[in-house]
Amino acid sequence: MLVKLYALPDLAPVLAEQKMKGVEIRQAHPDEKYKISEWVRDSINPNWAKGCATALEQRPPSCYIAFEKDSSHVPTDNPYHLPSEILLGFAVYDVVAKGMFGPIGVREDRQDCGIGTALLLTCFHRMAAEGYAYAVIGWAGPVEWYARTVGATVIEGSEPGVFRGSLK
Repeated sequence: MLVKLYALPDLAPVLAEQKMKGVEIRQAHPDEKYKISEWVRDSINPNWAKGCATALEQRPPSCYIAFEKDSSHVPTDNPYHLPSEILLGFAVYDVVAKGMFGPIGVREDRQDCGIGTALLLTCFHRMAAEGYAYAVIGWAGPVEWYARTVGATVIEGSEPGVFRGSLK
């Protein structure tokens, strides 16, 4: 699918809505590579863990995560005793090829809460800020969600595109 990055919906209200729900979106840190990749492998899709690792090796990382603060945290006087961040979802770009978005995933029990939309728009706005005019979503599904959320259109005859069989 093709997305016009110069015609995206505004990001600020989407992030504000998530913040009101206690969910934040941020760029992942390179040193979180193993934790995020393991979480994606175990919680979302084992095949997507490699894509996360690749995105976290980029400089700057092309991986964004959604999280909420651990509500069981008990504050102390130590300024470094911070609440843990509970991972809820991720999205990456520039993994398979420059200008390609995906994969994206949200923890099953937190789907349909707007987290995926916040991650999607965050990545696309970041890509636009980096100078991309368009993004390609490879192996997109659900097509209707992408069309409704960012006006993505199907690129006819593009399957399998840059994707190839696995290397053995």
